[in-house]
Amino acid sequence: MNKPKEELLKIITDALSEEQFDYSPKELYEPIKYTMLLGGKRIRPLMTLMACDMFGGCVEDAVYPAIGLEVFHNFTLIHDDILDNASIRRGKLTVFKKWSTNRAILSGDTMFAFSYNYFFKTKERFVIPVLKIFNKTALEVCEGQQYDMNFETEKAIKIDDYVEMIRLKTAVLLGACVKIGAVIGGASEEEATHLYNFAENLGIAFQLKDDILDIYSNEEVFGKKTGGDIVANKKTFLYLKAIELSDKEQKATLDYWFGLTDTDEDNKIHSVKEIYNDLNIKLVTEAEISKYYKKALDSINAIKIDNQKKEVFFDFVETLMNREK
Repeated sequence: MNKPKEELLKIITDALSEEQFDYSPKELYEPIKYTMLLGGKRIRPLMTLMACDMFGGCVEDAVYPAIGLEVFHNFTLIHDDILDNASIRRGKLTVFKKWSTNRAILSGDTMFAFSYNYFFKTKERFVIPVLKIFNKTALEVCEGQQYDMNFETEKAIKIDDYVEMIRLKTAVLLGACVKIGAVIGGASEEEATHLYNFAENLGIAFQLKDDILDIYSNEEVFGKKTGGDIVANKKTFLYLKAIELSDKEQKATLDYWFGLTDTDEDNKIHSVKEIYNDLNIKLVTEAEISKYYKKALDSINAIKIDNQKKEVFFDFVETLMNREK
């Protein structure tokens, strides 16, 4: 019988609480402690333990790499907020806004290095396989971030380009989490690959859902400024689909607003959102999300183990599909 999700989450929470980041110099570690205490859903370490448990492995063996993955993920958020000039994360000031850009960069770098401490604490026989997966993933995440930055100035971006960018920037890390958990849990290479594909498609769907929530969520619930992608001229799936479906006038309006960097933010958000609504972009995006959820479920269904052992992942997918933040 698999461990309940709540029990696995408690294991993660307890392990994270043991690391207080109370080191010197304080100026370096204070932003790290602040970031880790902001919480979040802990999806990545949770998925690592879930994968290990699904294949009958010892969950305790996966705790250190799970925490390493969570520290790495939070490092990417610190740097991502700088690149996006985002002021709010999880309802609080982002690190570079609270302190400074220089401190945020250096603290983020330290978190990347710090994540390796946890991988090296993993049982010896797992260290090399785990680090191979992690290093490949870390490079891909950086590649995805660069593509994201490139898209800010490139005009001829296709939807397939965007999906590849979010696959690298977001989805591959979820894939790495479950693959690392599966390897530690004793899964075969084929089983681990199926689970990786499951998480990767889930990650794409997750990011597309984020694109919707950025515009259509309650800011207090979502924890970030509503319409931030529009203000930042982000060429999300919603924008690219709107360009594809728009008439000449609508396209000209979108080109106008996404060509501005200094304007009334509320007016910009309202004007762009009005076009999205006219084109039913939210419904179109939700249909695309459903496509990737189906791909994810097809991949996990290909794993030849009892469906009861997969139940925690099925429940997890249901939760993510219906999330509002």
